[in-house]
Amino acid sequence: MSVDRWTEEQLKLAFHLYCQLPFGKLHSRNSEIIELATMIGRTPSAVSMKLVNFASLDPAITGTGRRGLGNASALDREIWNEFQADWEGLALQCEQLRQQLGGVATVEVEVGTENTLTPEDFTGETRRVVTEQRIKQHFFRRAVLSSYRGRCCMSGLSEPRLLIASHIVPWSKDKTNRLNPSNGLCLSAIHDRAFDKGLITLTDDFRIVLSDALLKRDEGFVKQVLLPLSGRQIEMPERFAPDIAFVARHRVEVFVDGRMV
Repeated sequence: MSVDRWTEEQLKLAFHLYCQLPFGKLHSRNSEIIELATMIGRTPSAVSMKLVNFASLDPAITGTGRRGLGNASALDREIWNEFQADWEGLALQCEQLRQQLGGVATVEVEVGTENTLTPEDFTGETRRVVTEQRIKQHFFRRAVLSSYRGRCCMSGLSEPRLLIASHIVPWSKDKTNRLNPSNGLCLSAIHDRAFDKGLITLTDDFRIVLSDALLKRDEGFVKQVLLPLSGRQIEMPERFAPDIAFVARHRVEVFVDGRMV
């Protein structure tokens, strides 16, 4: 591949990696950056610089005063805009590109969604669908957890085996934004369950609201673990801030107390 102008395929792979790495790890010593550089015929420094270029397009980055390198190209912007509307396309296209370039296909299943069957247990179309599902889950989990620095945004828990990339608008209700990192929160398993069942929601300024059902529970665990969260603002992510429109939908469509005044 050319070592001069970046190709569209190279930029897609770079943006794909940008989404999955914490902002503080976009440096040339990162093993994943080195791996991608080798794969596409670039230097680790060049790949690192390109990732920081993408950071200059990220409102969650620039909104905190960080600016990346600030010299993103027109094609960089095109790739950014393309995948804001097609996150599933990003995940699947880039996995295919990686395999074409000799990259190792590695996917993981979201905590809590494991199935006893593996793709090897299926054949044909069913196997393809299961494999694609796991690719998508893997991308969404990494994008969300890295954005939140690997910590539950409500409790601060950092044990990865207990963390969930939780959807704000449920997976089944918005196909377009299933893999959109701005439709995700990093939550512990217990907070994810409460959020998913509508016992917890967020205000437009990302403060935690507990349902009446929880507020009325006279239980030690609820009093010690959940009640102190009421009114507290979540820890905001480094990138891909939760979309207020998704938060509003959660209050209306999922929260058990319905629309809040």
